[in-house]
Amino acid sequence: MKQLILSSVDLTTLSIDDTTEKVVNLCKKGIERKVAAICVYPVFVATAKQQLTGSGIKVASVAGCFPAAQSPIEVKLAEVSYALANGADEIDMVLSVGKLLEGRDEAVIDEVHQIKRACGDRTLKCILETGALKTPELIAKASVLAINGGADFIKTSTGKISISATPEAAQVMTQVIRDHYMKTGHKIGFKAAGGISTYETAVQYVNIVKEILGEEWLTPSLFRIGASRLVDAL
Repeated sequence: MKQLILSSVDLTTLSIDDTTEKVVNLCKKGIERKVAAICVYPVFVATAKQQLTGSGIKVASVAGCFPAAQSPIEVKLAEVSYALANGADEIDMVLSVGKLLEGRDEAVIDEVHQIKRACGDRTLKCILETGALKTPELIAKASVLAINGGADFIKTSTGKISISATPEAAQVMTQVIRDHYMKTGHKIGFKAAGGISTYETAVQYVNIVKEILGEEWLTPSLFRIGASRLVDAL
C-alpha cells in the first residue's frame, strides 16, 4: 500500500519562501522515493525539468493564477503558456469558483476549455476548491463543469484555505467521475490534495477510489495525492 501511495504522489512545494535550492532538493527526494510528479510554481518549472530528466517523474505546475483564479482569462493563459514552454508536463489550474457561485456555468466551462486547448495533449488537473463550495450539490456541479470543459483530472483543493480535502468531497467527486465513465466510457482522473500528511489519511482516499471507481483507477494516470509532508511520514 505504501508504495502504491508513493507512486501516486505529486510531491509539492507552493510556498512564499520557495527557492531554486528548495526545488532542487525536492526533486532529489522525489527521485529517491519514486513519486509520480513534482509540483511547483511556474518560475521553477525549468529547474524541476532539468533535475528530473530521465527519471520518468512528471513536472506539474500550478498555473492560471493559483490559488484564487481571480484574473482575466488572458492572464491565466499567459501563465499556463509560460509553464508549458518551460517544460511542464501537467498543469494544475483552479476552477473559477466566483463564476460558479454566480451561476455563470458556460463561462466556467469555457475557461477550462481554453486552458485545456492550450495544454494540448499534456495533462490538465482542475482544482475545485471544494472547501469553498460547502455543499455536495455544488461540489458535484463543479465536477461536471470541469469535466465538460475538458479537464483530465478533477482535484479537491489548493491547500490554501482552511478546509482542504475531505472524504465527503472525494466521495462526491468520484461518484461524478463514475457516472461520467458509465455514460461515455471516458475515464477522468481524481486528485486529493490539501492537508494529507499521514499514511492513514492517504489510505482513506485510496479506499474511496477503490470502492467507487475500482482498482483500475489506482494508477498514476488516474489517481494522485498532492502532498508535501506525506512522503516523509511514509
